[in-house]
Amino acid sequence: MPFQKKHKLGALPFNEEPFDKSPVCFKVREGVREKLKTVPGWQERLREFVDELIESAGDSCQ
Repeated sequence: MPFQKKHKLGALPFNEEPFDKSPVCFKVREGVREKLKTVPGWQERLREFVDELIESAGDSCQ
């Protein structure tokens, strides 16, 4: 059965701003992935950390 577009049971963003269609991927040390998944709300917390990291490096990146 093909996936239907605009169906009612889809992944929705948690906030007003939609997510980028391309994920950001990076390698981590062994065991980090499993430990990270045990942290409650890890995805949103990681998104917030990335935003803070970009803001703090804003002047030095240019």
